[in-house]
Amino acid sequence: MLFSKKKGLSIDTLIGEDSAIDGDLVFAGGLRLDGRVRGNVTAAPGKASMLVVSEKGMVEGEISVGHLVLNGTVKGPVHAADLLELQPQARVLGDVRYAALEMHQGALVEGRLMPLVQGEVKALPNLVEAAPAAEVTEAAVADTAAAGETPAADASPTEKAA
Repeated sequence: MLFSKKKGLSIDTLIGEDSAIDGDLVFAGGLRLDGRVRGNVTAAPGKASMLVVSEKGMVEGEISVGHLVLNGTVKGPVHAADLLELQPQARVLGDVRYAALEMHQGALVEGRLMPLVQGEVKALPNLVEAAPAAEVTEAAVADTAAAGETPAADASPTEKAA
């Protein structure tokens, strides 16, 4: 293991700053990219994956991984099935599909940001499906009426403040 664990997955492979790969790259586990890849970077299907692209790293092609931490440059589409972290020096020149997004000030995306639809998202521990607002409002009004209280919409400004 090269690096300590971050968010449950360790980085066990490093592509150094002076390295360049021409062709597609498929990996499993954790990969840190400080060099350059001309080709697609894809996580092995069915296995946990994390790709860290440092401020010196560059990918000219498509990225499709579970967890992506980006502080370098990507010229092509990005797909993060679990989490996408765009750090301050991140540059994406292409469309981005993500399940969850963390974007720092200074990060740049020249393309579309498209959240994955519910069926495409894996179950994230903090992802809870909320009830539609209309149902919540109707339930609250029914509860206050049943308790003999005046709903806030019908109350006077004084009652609303209380």
